[in-house]
Parts: sequence; structure tokens; C-alpha cells
Amino acid sequence: MCGRYVRKSDKQRLVEAFHLRTVPDSVALAPNYNVAPTTFQPVIRADKETGERELVMMRWGMVPHFAKSLADFKGFSTINAKSEAVTTKPMWRGPFQRRRCLVPADDFYEWVRPGSRPEPFAFGGIWDAWKEPDGGLLQSFAIITTDPNELTATVHNRMPVMVKPSDYDRWLTPDDPERPPVDLLRPYDAGEMTAYPVDPRVGNVHNKEPSLCEKPG
Repeated sequence: MCGRYVRKSDKQRLVEAFHLRTVPDSVALAPNYNVAPTTFQPVIRADKETGERELVMMRWGMVPHFAKSLADFKGFSTINAKSEAVTTKPMWRGPFQRRRCLVPADDFYEWVRPGSRPEPFAFGGIWDAWKEPDGGLLQSFAIITTDPNELTATVHNRMPVMVKPSDYDRWLTPDDPERPPVDLLRPYDAGEMTAYPVDPRVGNVHNKEPSLCEKPG
């Protein structure tokens, strides 16, 4: 399960970390130390025409293209997609084959403790686009989860898929939709992560200040 995460890198840091050509001026990227579902967050995908990496704002909580309305998913969480289901369930299968994305993050929370790395990293994500009743297009994403490593297993039975920089291109490029990178749906190396207690106020989505994820004393 990944239900909250931290994104503190600014535009320039994301450009450098993910080798983006540019980030549109219209995109505002204020740090968020308590990213919550249903909010719009930056994700990185491959441009359909050029193949270059582009940053796009999408809603966290995927709405599939075949949805008749948002009400269809009331009470049904689509913020995460289990790795075991992304090749079989219709809702996830198409996006995993053709519409994979990277979700920039700096930390993630699991209830009691977060997982953390010292540099910006990326969750493995999938996205879809739903045509709204007014004709607009709602782009949304889900974070794929997998079995926990030794560190996260102490607090939860799932962890988000974390894609290594050396695998970014492969993850983003659907060269062969019939053979997606299933082998990347694995737990991250626990030796490259740290865990520590955080402020319990993270439970309230209105709290977003940096102190939420500061290491104690």
C-alpha cells in the first residue's frame, strides 16, 4: 500500500534527476510533504511523438477510459495497482502495456514509519485518460505496489514499486506492448533505504509542512 508520499524536489531538481528537456512554466511545483490521493501531481511519461520524457500533471487515483462516470469508482480505491494484477485485470492491463509513467518522490509513508532515500526517486506508475462529460480529458495515475522488502515488511505487507534510473527508459517506452517489463515489479533493495518515526499529524491531509517527515532529534 502506498497512500501518502513526499515530493520536495523543485522543477530544476526534477529536470536534472529525470533528464527532462523542460518543465512548462504553467506547472506549479511547490513542495508537498503529505501528498494525498485525488490531488494532481507531476508524473513523467514518454512523449507520444518524440519519445522524450515529459512532465504532466495528473490526478492520483486512476480513472480508466471506459468509466461512465466518476461515481462508478466511489468507495473503490484506484490509487494503487497490485503488481500481480497489472497483466491480467482489464483496468490495469492496457495502461501497463502502453501507458507506464514515473511518479517522482523523495519519501513515502507507511503507517508508523516511512521509507526514504537521499535522492529523488520514482515509483512505477500507470496512467489513463477519461473523457469528462463536458468534453475535457482527465488524466490520472496509479502507483504499482509489490511484495515488501525486509525493511517495509516490519510495518506493511506491500510496498510501492521503485524504478531504478537505469531502467527509466525501459519502463517508459512501450516497445512491445505484449511483453511489458514484468521483471521490474520487484521489491527495492532494503539496504538502500532508511526508516524512522514521523509526526503522527501526517494522518491529516491538511498538514503539509516539512516538519512532518523530519528525523527525530
